[in-house]
Amino acid sequence: MKSFITLFLALVFSNTIFADTVSDKEKDALIKLYHATNGLQWKIKWDLSSSVSTWYGVTAENGKVVGLNLANNNLQGELPGAFYDLVNLVAVDLHKNNLKGQLSNTIHNLKELEVFDVSINQLSGTLPVSICELKKLKDLALFENKISGELPPEIGKLGSLETLSLFDNEIQGQLPVSLYKIRTLRVLLLNNNKMSGNLSSEVLNFSALENLSLFDNSFEGEIPKGLEKLHHLSEMNLSYNKFKGVVSKNLALLDALNMTMFDENGNPFLLQINTEKETTIVTQN
Repeated sequence: MKSFITLFLALVFSNTIFADTVSDKEKDALIKLYHATNGLQWKIKWDLSSSVSTWYGVTAENGKVVGLNLANNNLQGELPGAFYDLVNLVAVDLHKNNLKGQLSNTIHNLKELEVFDVSINQLSGTLPVSICELKKLKDLALFENKISGELPPEIGKLGSLETLSLFDNEIQGQLPVSLYKIRTLRVLLLNNNKMSGNLSSEVLNFSALENLSLFDNSFEGEIPKGLEKLHHLSEMNLSYNKFKGVVSKNLALLDALNMTMFDENGNPFLLQINTEKETTIVTQN
């Protein structure tokens, strides 16, 4: 009996140690992240002499680092290359810090990633094409940064994406054709950028879409009638663009600013609702 109890305690102890242990490579990656982002100035610091399991914001399961939540913790500087060695990460939340620099092309290493939130930072450069290889990604939040350039043409490869939140950046160009292939999208927020071009009639593919915000860009052409067929759409704002033509009354009422547009001279368009035809006509003042 005594030997059985000893064996049992040994197993419990060994399992605890196992659960508390991560690979040297992942621990080293976390330490490099700590130093690269001025860890001594973090609001809640890590005691590097203690077990990784005690480090604030780190979630480890079965000896793997699967979560990193250091939101609003005064991280400063650039994400080191070693950050992308944390290949088992499922969820990352680094929003509301002072991270600078660009996202690395090696972000494709994070194959398990489902949530990536680095919003409200000072990140710049373009969105790396390799981010489109993260097939499990559901939530991508990069709003309130300084991201520029165009969206990757391959963005449609993100077949599990539910939320794409990139507002308040400096993104240019048109919506990639492949974007319309993401049928899982529920939230698409691209407002306050420098985007242009037309909306495709393929918006019909966004059958799960609940929230669409494109306001304060330079989109033009007619607003696709298919938007009204998105039955889950409950929030929308297309205003402060250069759209023209006729839209339904229902869409005009759904839009937060009743689809107030600007012409090429920056003059606002007034909205007139034709109650007889159940359409809303955008006319220049």
